[in-house]
Amino acid sequence: MNGQKNPERAATGFLRRSGWGSATIMPLPGDASTRRYARLDNAGKRALLMDQPQGAESVAAGAFDYNKVARLAGADCNRFIAVSDYLRSRGLAAPEIYAADPDQGYLIIEDFGDALFADVLEGGGPEEELYKAAVEVLAKLHAQPAPGALSGLPLHVYDEDALLAETDLLTEWFLPLALGRPASDAERESHRALWRKALDSIAGHDHVLVHRDYHAQNLLWMPDRHSHARVGLIDFQDAVAGSRAYDLVSLLEDARRDVPPAIAQMATAHYLASLATPIDEEKFRAEMAVMAAQRNAKIVGIFARLYRRDGKPRYLALLPRVWAHLERDLAHPVLADLRAWYDHAIPKDRRLPEAPA
Repeated sequence: MNGQKNPERAATGFLRRSGWGSATIMPLPGDASTRRYARLDNAGKRALLMDQPQGAESVAAGAFDYNKVARLAGADCNRFIAVSDYLRSRGLAAPEIYAADPDQGYLIIEDFGDALFADVLEGGGPEEELYKAAVEVLAKLHAQPAPGALSGLPLHVYDEDALLAETDLLTEWFLPLALGRPASDAERESHRALWRKALDSIAGHDHVLVHRDYHAQNLLWMPDRHSHARVGLIDFQDAVAGSRAYDLVSLLEDARRDVPPAIAQMATAHYLASLATPIDEEKFRAEMAVMAAQRNAKIVGIFARLYRRDGKPRYLALLPRVWAHLERDLAHPVLADLRAWYDHAIPKDRRLPEAPA
């Protein structure tokens, strides 16, 4: 939202124009993004108000340029609408859009309830059933190649430029946190060169639509529905065309919860068995290792940035799990050179900085 309008008044006007002016409004907790959500109840009809402040993603210096290179939607609500329409056309459970004012950053969307996978699992829910259902959704999504466009919007490709911009976050934000000094030009350049080599090793694979943040806090369990519709999908506005391995490793190497190795192995095998067209498992396992390491390197950088730039120290508590994932990923032979770089540049005893008391 720009500085010339009253956000509360603008939201009220949008709700009134959309037929929800009499709804009770209950704000919901936020996350690491700039989006805000509220639950609406209009005489028993429920929905969610999504409020994406326009311009908020570019407040920090360089954020707009990073979003562009990394193929992030930023504050563009049209991306959310387009991806939702596409997923629903494939028979998957994305929220229906009831009303939209993308220019103001407002959407009223279907409410899937509160049964996040993370909460269901924390409460002792059926872990194997949930992970099987989640990978079946991916297998269905991957049965067709990524579309070239969504509702007239080009679908960005998760290309080398975007992937390298993300791994650069580690040298830009985490390395100074760990070592107490900025990364040198030589460190940044060698890190980039090794990542380029790793990404080149899996280049040329077919692209599918990548949700990009497919994990237990962005999936909702709706067992009363049937088949793939039991898994509610949210937070998909940054979807791109990329590796079929990416969302699978996002699910199984979760930054916020431990996925038992037996569940991860089962889910991977079930995903491969559920594909409409079989793929080479050995090559796919290498692709998984590269994509998992890339994602975890990015997350290390993002969590350091959330602490250093945004004053959110709670994310440092998640670093031990993410580093454990990254170290395991780097054990794959295809990443041997990168593993050596990390062992030399960031000794293991410097990988888990603590926030000041």
